[in-house]
Order: sequence, then structure tokens, then C-alpha cells
Amino acid sequence: MSMSDPLGDMLTRIRNGQRAHLGSIVSPASNLRANVLGVLKREGYIRGYERTESEAGKPEIHIELKYHEGEPVIQTITRVSRPGRRVYSSIRDLPRVSNGLGIAILSTPKGVLSDSEARAEHVGGEVLCNVV
Repeated sequence: MSMSDPLGDMLTRIRNGQRAHLGSIVSPASNLRANVLGVLKREGYIRGYERTESEAGKPEIHIELKYHEGEPVIQTITRVSRPGRRVYSSIRDLPRVSNGLGIAILSTPKGVLSDSEARAEHVGGEVLCNVV
């Protein structure tokens, strides 16, 4: 069965894994997912990720979740732009998540960036998700 929102599926796996206090989770691999995980790692929300092959020959991503004093580092992670409703933002209208305590992850012409990186590069794009 095909998946209509692969990025939303990965974000849900992260949410469910942190609710269950798992050390790591597995998600099917794609370039967009890997780029979003790269932003989460740079911003300190996950420990890391690794792309591997499963026994069936399908690529997977193993994501190491991060906790601080027993609580998940990611408090909330929400999908903003969905397949049915795309949300775009110009450089002037980039969102500030929780007054700068969180990040917005954007898909821009210069790659997948956090909102602060997009401001530094002076580009706008599609708002993929918000993380606090």
C-alpha cells in the first residue's frame, strides 16, 4: 500500500517512540526524511540517525531519540504543510515557533533548513513542520 504522507508518518513514529520512551526507532528511508532528520540533529533534537538496508533490501533510517532528565527533548512535533494543503512562507513571513524556543523546518531552494538558517540564507519556502 502506498503512503500519502511519508514525512507525516516519520513524525508520528518519532512522537510514538518518545511516548514509549524508546531509545531508537526505525522508519523507511527517503531523501526528504534524511534531510529533515539532519536539521533535527543540527538543532539538537535527536542524537543521530543512520541509513541502512533491511533484510528485504529496502532502505531504512534508524533514528536515535534524545532525552533530558528522563523527558523527551522534543515536546511537540507537528506537520504544517500537508499533501492536501501546502503552506508556503516568504522570508518576511517566516514563523517564529514559541517565540523562538522552537524551530520551523522549511524546504527551500537551498535545501531543507531550519527557520533561523533560512533567515540567514535569506530564502523562504514550504513550511514542513514545527518542533518545540
